[in-house]
Amino acid sequence: MPVSRSSVGERVLSIVVPVFMVLLAIAAWQAHIMINQVPRYIMPAPLDVVNALFTDWGTLAPSLLVTLRITMMALGIALIGGVGLAIILVQSRWIELALFPFAVILQVTPMIAIAPLLIIYMPDTQSALLTCAFVVAFFPILSNMVAGLKSVDHNLLNLFELYGASRWQTLIHLKLPSSLPYFAAGLRIGGGLSLIAAVVAEFAAGSAGKGSGLAFRLLESGYRLNYPRLYAALVLLMVTGVAIFTLTSLISWAMLHRWHESALKREN
Repeated sequence: MPVSRSSVGERVLSIVVPVFMVLLAIAAWQAHIMINQVPRYIMPAPLDVVNALFTDWGTLAPSLLVTLRITMMALGIALIGGVGLAIILVQSRWIELALFPFAVILQVTPMIAIAPLLIIYMPDTQSALLTCAFVVAFFPILSNMVAGLKSVDHNLLNLFELYGASRWQTLIHLKLPSSLPYFAAGLRIGGGLSLIAAVVAEFAAGSAGKGSGLAFRLLESGYRLNYPRLYAALVLLMVTGVAIFTLTSLISWAMLHRWHESALKREN
């Protein structure tokens, strides 16, 4: 029973403490507005932001869906492409030497510099935004998967070779399971970067109209000095980022909590 109570208490605290700190920060924000009499056109109060979320939901919700669609599609394509290319790279040293530099070049080139070119060459703005988000999320997944596939215990590799396992049997039954922790790390990083890249790419594209995302709503609200709506759009972006991080963390925990040290609780 003491172990059970301790475990329940830790779980409750892990939820209560972060929530309390967020509420404390919001209360400090509200107190700053009230004490210093800060006008709404400089910084809105939390209540103004909440009111903007409800009154402008008809405008913000479609933009949120656009940003979410681009982010999740880019992350999905980056997962498929990153894992697939990583498997190809580790099969041959020559293939890795030939292709990996191109991935590095795409990663180190600032996305804000690539975005205008993609807008010119892509058939539409949405395709350009999707490509920008994909390029940014792709490299962390690729590099982590390559590192994971190469980090297999050499003794286990020797054992597979001793029993005459083929290259694909070794890949499926040894290398891929061993690379799951690295894949989980790349997934968490890529999820956050895909959202950031989608917003930055939309800033660079300057897209407007019906198919615009939250980045355009930020710009529009700033130009119109509608700061409650601007802060509301920022809150939606932050909540989206936290939701993506939580989802990727849950996926990571589901893959690793039964066997990997990073997700196991110490018994002593």
